[in-house]
Parts: sequence; C-alpha cells; structure tokens
Amino acid sequence: MNAEEFAKKQKEISIAEFFEKNKHILGYSNPAKSLITCVKEAVDNSLDACEDAGILPDIFVKITRAERGNFKIIIEDNGPGIVREQIPKVFGKLLYGSRFHSIRQSRGQQGIGVSGAVLYAQLTTGKPAIITSKTDPRDKAIKVELFIDTRRNEPEIVSEERIEWFRPRGTRIELEIAGAYVKERKQSVLEYITETAVVNPHAKITFVDPDGEIFEFNRIIEEIPEIPKEIPPHPHGIELGKLMWMLKTTNANTLLNFLRTEFVRVGDKKAGEVLEKSGLDSNSRPSNLSRDEVTRLLEAFNQTDFLPPPTDCLSPIGEKFIMKSLINRFSVEWAFAVTRKPKVFSGNPFLVEVGIGYGGELKADERVRLLRFANKIPLLYSQGGCALTKAVESINWKNYGLTQSRNEVPIGPAVILIHVASTNIPYTSESKEAVTAIPEIFEEIRLGLQEVGRRLKEHIGRQERYKKKKGKEELLNKLLPLLAKKVSEVLEKEEIDVGRVVSRIMGNVHVERSVTEKDGLIEVELRVFNFTKSRKEFRIYEICSGEVVSSDNKGAKISQTGNHTSILWSLKLPPNGEKSLRYSLKGKIINKKPYVEGIEREILNGAEVMDFGIGMDLGGDSS
Repeated sequence: MNAEEFAKKQKEISIAEFFEKNKHILGYSNPAKSLITCVKEAVDNSLDACEDAGILPDIFVKITRAERGNFKIIIEDNGPGIVREQIPKVFGKLLYGSRFHSIRQSRGQQGIGVSGAVLYAQLTTGKPAIITSKTDPRDKAIKVELFIDTRRNEPEIVSEERIEWFRPRGTRIELEIAGAYVKERKQSVLEYITETAVVNPHAKITFVDPDGEIFEFNRIIEEIPEIPKEIPPHPHGIELGKLMWMLKTTNANTLLNFLRTEFVRVGDKKAGEVLEKSGLDSNSRPSNLSRDEVTRLLEAFNQTDFLPPPTDCLSPIGEKFIMKSLINRFSVEWAFAVTRKPKVFSGNPFLVEVGIGYGGELKADERVRLLRFANKIPLLYSQGGCALTKAVESINWKNYGLTQSRNEVPIGPAVILIHVASTNIPYTSESKEAVTAIPEIFEEIRLGLQEVGRRLKEHIGRQERYKKKKGKEELLNKLLPLLAKKVSEVLEKEEIDVGRVVSRIMGNVHVERSVTEKDGLIEVELRVFNFTKSRKEFRIYEICSGEVVSSDNKGAKISQTGNHTSILWSLKLPPNGEKSLRYSLKGKIINKKPYVEGIEREILNGAEVMDFGIGMDLGGDSS
C-alpha cells in the first residue's frame, strides 16, 4: 500500500466517536460499575446545580428492572431547571459545560459526565434519554427525548413537548441502560448514595431500589455550603502551552495589563518584577510574543515569589458537619474531625479534611471503614491505588489504639473519612476513581490522620479510665448502702444520700433532682455539686411537655420546639461548689435524668451526657 492509499484511509473522528469505542475510560467498564456511574453523574449534576442556585437539594433516585435484563434509571431534583435551548447541549454533546475553564471547586469539571451516561444508554439499549425540566412554577415543563449523533458530537432530538409536572422547578432524567444491580457490597448504588449523604449533610436523598425498597437520607443541617468563587490562574500553576494560548486570546493590549488582569496574585509590583527578570517590554502586545519570549516569561514566573492563591474558591464540608454526619449515619459513640488549612500544589489550591468515628454499632474485629472523597464525590473503586488509602496505611495506628498489620488499613470499630477539595483534583484516570499521590496532598492527609489519631487515643484512654472508675463506683454503691443502713439504724438517723457520698469520694460532678407536686404544679429542684479539684463550666438541660410556669434562676433560658419546652442553665462551679436550680411547670418532665453538656461522662453522676448536636436541636445556644 503506497502513501496515497494510506492518506485516503486517514479521517477525523469526533469526541463522541472516541468515547463510543473507549467507554471504559469514563467508568463504563462492566455492567455493575456502569449503573453506578450513570447514577453518580446525574446526582453530582443535581447537587452542583442546587448549590449554585442556593437551594437545599431534594433528590429522588429510582432504579427499576426493564425488558431484556436492562435497568431504567430516574433521577429528579428540585434545582433551578435548565432552559430549553441548553437541554440538547447539556445532555447531547460531549465536552460541553460551564466548569471546564472555571478555576473553582466543583464536582463536574470535564463536561463529559451526564452526556457520557446518555451516550452509554443509547449504545447499550438503543433508547433515547428523556429529559424533563422546569424553570418557572408558572409555566409547564419541557420534555425532550434525544440521542447523541456520535459522528458530529451533536444532539439529535427525537421528540419535544410541554407537559404538566408537579415540581415548581427542577430537572428529571430518564435512562434505560444495560447494567447489573448489586446489593450489600462496597461498590454499589446504595453505597454511593450513602457516602454522598455523609459529605452532603444539607441534602435530602431518597433512593428506591429495583426491589421497591425505599432508603431515605434526610438532611442533617439546613445550611447551604458557601458557593466557591472562580479565580484566575496562578502564575506557578501555568504551563508553556497554556501560557501561549492565553497570550494569543487575551483582551489586554499590553503585556503589563495581561499580567495584572489574567492572573491571581499579580499586582503592579509583582508584574514589574516578572518583566524585569524576563527582560520583556511592558508595552509589548501579548499576541506578538515569540516562543522564546514566552519561555522567558514562564521562567520569570518560576523565579518569582507570589502569594498563594486565595482559598475562597474551595468549599469544605466543615469539622462540625463531618462529626455530625458520622454520628448520624453510622451511629458511632464518638467522633472528631479536622479541616486542615488550605495549601497549594502546582499553583492549585487544595485542602484536606479528615474525620474519624469510633464505637457504637461498628465491629471491633473488622477493618476500619474507609470513606474516600474528592470534591465531595465518593471514590468507590481503585482503593488500593489511591493516595488517600496509602496515607492511611502509612500511619502506625497501633500508637492510637487500633490493631494493624504492617502497611495495611487498621482493624477496629472505627470509620475514617478523608476529603480532598481542590480546583484541580489530580485523579489517576478520567473515570475519577482514585487520587494521585502528589507529595503536598499526601503529607496534608498524613498530618490530618495523625491529628484525629491523637484524639482517638485520648478517647480510648478516657474509656479505659472510665471503666476502671465505674468498677470502683459499683463496688462502693454495693457496700455503702449496706453500711449506711446499719449506721442509720444504730444512730437512729435517716439514711443519707449514698450517691452524693460516692460522688464526693470519686471526685465527680453530681446532680440530684427532686420533684414535688403542689396545687396542680410540678415543683422541680436540681442540686448540682462539683466535687472535682478544678473549676467546671457546663450546661444543664431539662425537656418538658406543657408550660414552664416559673424559674427562679435569672440565667435560665426557656425555648419552645413543637410540643416540647427546653430549659437551659449555663453554670460555672468552683471546686466543692454547689448550685440549686428550681422551676415549676404544668405538664411533665420528658428526660429521665437531666442532660449535661460540657462534662466528661466518666466524672458525671446523676445526669446524662448530652449527645453531639442535641443542644442545637433544643433551641439552645450551641456556641
């Protein structure tokens, strides 16, 4: 075959054709994984759309079995909806989106996600995607059926109509795909949705599986995350080709203006420093620079110290919400989280968050449950090849109270959460399954893990001391009543309160509640004693039904939530100090014992330690 014949065989292929033959690159490598990927791409889109619009997400996911072993997927959200003109492009054109050139944290970045799911559906079942969208409560919804013309990478509309839809706003996508549904395993749709709910505590997600079982993940908080702001590129993260393209396409008429307007952290002083080091004229037209001059400019960037990029382009989950999620989703007895300060790799801002939950319903003889996230997206696959896993394995968890074989995920009743947020997550592949071991990111994860590990060690130590102390208290509680009874009989005196005596001996904070009824009112007195050797600041709650008539303590805060009333006292007691708190009500006391917040369980008698977050639910000041 000669050169002319070879030339005739050469032809251009479209992006859609490429992914048609290489769909495994996008995560469609087997039936079970393909089903998860389709759900994931649509849910990620819904979360991004709701957050950008300032809406608390309410997402509905349903999977049903269809003919020939296929599955029908429905994902609905309450987001802002998509205007008619954009529907075909968003769902029917690969590499189309609003975030590819945007430097800020977001779930979707490449513009392939949901259109890739549409392409997979038409390749495996030959059926179109059905998109329903509504942007105005006063209008009807638009319903579009479409394919992707893979040769042209353009949408092909099958049908279009206006319909009534119950949602005031939102988007619904229906796909029929060839796939496999698996249950009770790490890589499953249910696990993806469970983990998504963990790092999106502001979202409500309802999932109906193919067997009709309903899983509801109610929102834990009512706060929408701060919307990350878009920033220009940082000089230390730029590459030669990108810099050449920016110089050719900029609207700036001089090189000085180009440096000041196209980059972050470049003011007049830094721009002058760069120009001096590169030997370039500040009045040069950016588009006229030669390749050699652009190279000199890039070298000057690398020789100049710039402030790191701003971090308002990132959106962390937050320590408080990570702890609340771990306690709520996994019923752990204790949780701790840390959000590390933002750092930079190759000019890209990033931050690491690490959370750990311990005890509760988690099993002590199994490996710690590891939850990996990048920009709030669960990473279900390639755990062994991920920097997040390698960081966990690199820690000596025996130092922190867990069992561990060399360089493995530890064993113990714990769950570890790691979240990496960045404007540019360094994934190991296009399917976004694992994070590359960038040294700066790896070290930040290790530091976060060590910090939560130290807190875990403290908690386990407290537990052990608590068990020993409780053993002594139980012994005293068995012996002292017998002794007190005998002494009272001999002295012909009333029996003393043994509980208070035990608390004094053990050095505890002791709470006594006495209740009397008078003229239809319940009169309550709480006596609080600090038998420890240090000053204690804490809060006491009572929860009642009915009306609290009076309280003789000026510091008491009374608040109403539904049919329940809560009373809060903030106390400061010196060593051996005591306080009497009184109130009366028409109704009854709900809690069996007073709730106390701010005192360790091991030094508290006569009351219950308040669980994390209850203070906010009762209407108290949670600061």
